[in-house]
Amino acid sequence: MSLYQRWLEVKKMETLAVAERRELEDLMAVQFAIPKDLDGTIKQELDGYIIRMEGRINKKIDADKLQVLAAEAGISEHLSSLFRWKPEINAKVWNAASNAVTQPLLGAITSTPGRPTFTITKD
Repeated sequence: MSLYQRWLEVKKMETLAVAERRELEDLMAVQFAIPKDLDGTIKQELDGYIIRMEGRINKKIDADKLQVLAAEAGISEHLSSLFRWKPEINAKVWNAASNAVTQPLLGAITSTPGRPTFTITKD
């Protein structure tokens, strides 16, 4: 079996394993009556197993709206302690910008290579 065929087989097994694990987690969520809005950890001990279930509430922030609301309420000074501000590069604009603009900012940017992504299909 070729390296590429093995990769396809393992990728298929991985997809099936993830689907089965998620199905089991859904069954346990029902078994333990985990509320959909759980924000924290629940621990159960059953049949010699310790099962920890953690729920998170994902929050997205509209930074522009947040700043407007804080200004209207006169509480803008609290934003830096209540929220983390995470600048992200707009790669398309960055790449099109002049070196005179981007060069002075390079000292604030750390670049590290990421893991390559593979997609393999068979004809």
